[in-house]
Amino acid sequence: MIDKKRAPRNRTIVLTDQESVKYEKKLLQLGRKVNPGDIIDRTINQDIFTALKYLPDNFVDLLFFDPPYNIDKSFNTMRFNKRSIEEYSIWIDKLLVKIKKVLKTTATVYFCSDWHSSVSVYQVLSKHFRVRNRITWEREKGRGSKKNWKNNSEDIWFCTVSDEYHFNVDEVKLKKQVIAPYRDDNGNPKDWSEEEGGCFRLTFPSNIWTDISIPFWSMPENTDHPTQKPEKLLAKLILASSRPGEIVFDPFSGSGTTSVVAKKLDRKYLGIEIDRYYACLTEKRLELADRDKSIQGYFEGAFWERNTLSKRLKNIG
Repeated sequence: MIDKKRAPRNRTIVLTDQESVKYEKKLLQLGRKVNPGDIIDRTINQDIFTALKYLPDNFVDLLFFDPPYNIDKSFNTMRFNKRSIEEYSIWIDKLLVKIKKVLKTTATVYFCSDWHSSVSVYQVLSKHFRVRNRITWEREKGRGSKKNWKNNSEDIWFCTVSDEYHFNVDEVKLKKQVIAPYRDDNGNPKDWSEEEGGCFRLTFPSNIWTDISIPFWSMPENTDHPTQKPEKLLAKLILASSRPGEIVFDPFSGSGTTSVVAKKLDRKYLGIEIDRYYACLTEKRLELADRDKSIQGYFEGAFWERNTLSKRLKNIG
C-alpha cells in the first residue's frame, strides 16, 4: 500500500510495517477440510475458489456477498477487469454454485450489485435462491456527469435459501424527525415522542435507503479500500437477518467491515480476503472493535436519519 500524506485530522485506519507483521500471524490459509470451530471469528487470506473447497457444509446463517462489480477496478495488489454481461453472469453463477453448500437451509443472502449488472444478477440469483426484495441505497459520493444522470445508488438483493428464515423488523426501524407532530384529541403525541433535540417517530424500514454515509477521511471507520461499505449499512442487514451468536460470512471481505460489525453486534463472523494488506487491516479493525463498539448512525437501538443523531447527542451532552 502506497504511503499517503494525510491531514492532521485524518482518521483513516492504516497499517505500519510492524502492524502488518503482527496481524499477518492471525490470518488463515486453508489446505484441508475444516470444521466450523476452526474458522469462526477468523479471516482467511486466500483466493475464494481455493478456500471454498475446504469450508464445512451448512454452517452459515447470513451471507453478505459483495463481489467486484463488473467494471475495471484496482484493489491494491489485485485488479478486476470488466467483462461482458454474459461472462460476468457466468462468473457469479460459478461462485454461487460453490458457495451454496456452506449455507444453512434457514440462511439469508444479501447480494450487492450496481445498476449495470443488476438485472443479470437477479436472473442468476433466482436460479439458486428465493429473491424477496431489492434494496436501493443512496451512495452520495457518486461522480457527476455532463452527459448522464449522476450515478449515486447501488443495489442489494435480499434472498433466502428457503421459506424458513429470520427477519426482525423491530431491530431496524428508522428514527425520523417529525416535521408536523400531530396530537390526538387529548393532546397526546400521535405515534411520536418528544425527546432532546426534537420530535421523533420510529418508522418501518423500506427498500430505499437515504440515510447511509459513505466512510470518508474524518470518520474513524474509514480505510483506503476503494469500495468500502459503511458499518451502518452492514448493521441493518445483520440486525434484521441474524440473531446474536449466529454466523455471518463475507467471502469478499475487503477491509473487513462485515466482520467488524458482526463482532460489535455479538455475532460470529468469517471473512475471506485475497489481498494480504486488507486482510491485516481487517484484523486491526477487529482489535479496535474491542475498545469501541459504536456504529455511526446507530444509537439507542435505532437507526437515525442522516445529520439528525449529532444534534441529539449535542443536546444530551
